[in-house]
Amino acid sequence: MSTTTTRGLRDGAGAGGPAAPAGGAPLGRWRAWARTLAGAAVLAAVVWWYPREAFTDAFSAVDAVSALAALVVGGATTVLCAARWRVVACGVGLRLPFRRAVADYYLSVFLNAALPAGVLGDVNRAVGHGRSSGDLGRGVRAVVLERTVGQAVLASAGAVLLLALPAALLGPGLRAVGVSAGIMALAALAVAAGLRAGRARQARWWRGLRTAASDARAGVFAHGPLLVALSAAALAGHVSLFVLAARLAGSSAPVPQLVPLLVLALLAMSVPVNVGGWGPREAVTALAFGAAGLGAATGLTASVVYGLLALVAALPGAAVLLVRLVRRRGAGDPAASPPL
Repeated sequence: MSTTTTRGLRDGAGAGGPAAPAGGAPLGRWRAWARTLAGAAVLAAVVWWYPREAFTDAFSAVDAVSALAALVVGGATTVLCAARWRVVACGVGLRLPFRRAVADYYLSVFLNAALPAGVLGDVNRAVGHGRSSGDLGRGVRAVVLERTVGQAVLASAGAVLLLALPAALLGPGLRAVGVSAGIMALAALAVAAGLRAGRARQARWWRGLRTAASDARAGVFAHGPLLVALSAAALAGHVSLFVLAARLAGSSAPVPQLVPLLVLALLAMSVPVNVGGWGPREAVTALAFGAAGLGAATGLTASVVYGLLALVAALPGAAVLLVRLVRRRGAGDPAASPPL
């Protein structure tokens, strides 16, 4: 889960209620646009700094076989993530059929990749499920918790694999892991402090935190081993797709040498400054490959190839979107039709 996703969902709905106050909406939109513009600036800097061939080679490297492989790997990771979401949602008391979970997750992945904010797909998934379940706040919390589990597993893997990185990579490696783990640690401390401070006053925000903590116990901690296993398997899928991208980019480095670098690139995607995942991923991958002696341009090409393969893997979500739009149009009453 990305940190951008978690923050975006919290901008849209609070932990204890269906929606944030109206006055907070402009601030939330401003923050989302600021993060998107910052990610665009990072991507523009990468495009300006590196030779054009690092990008053009990526487009020529993707063929029909690699696209088919991306669809297969992407399908497996999407199903695993959808299963993780279903475990959390059912744990907090919401009904979520597995077929709908997979379709909604595919749509979420596609919207995240196609829209600039990189979070709107998860917002749509959370709000749509919450409204159809009759509990918008709990639907949003289920998605936030599900994505947080994935982010925690990714950060833990990054921290462990950091030990395998060459000394020259400790700087960007520590920063990538630190940003991800630090944000989660600060969030946990804030929740703990809020629960302690609000217990005496019984304030509304304290009741919201208590509800969120209760959902976390029921939806996450009660199913911890299963959620960790699903997240680890999904992470393995993402890394496998990135290894394929590195091979297509011309890297012949051994897989054990590539994996730590690629996990760092995935961590960079979780930094809340990107455009649909693009920007920090390319910068960190180029730096990581360069520091490891594998060539910065090769790393950049591998990252671009991965982005293209990820877009291909998300294409079934476009089919889900088209089917639902046709059904909505055929219903004739947008208010009665299911959410996207």
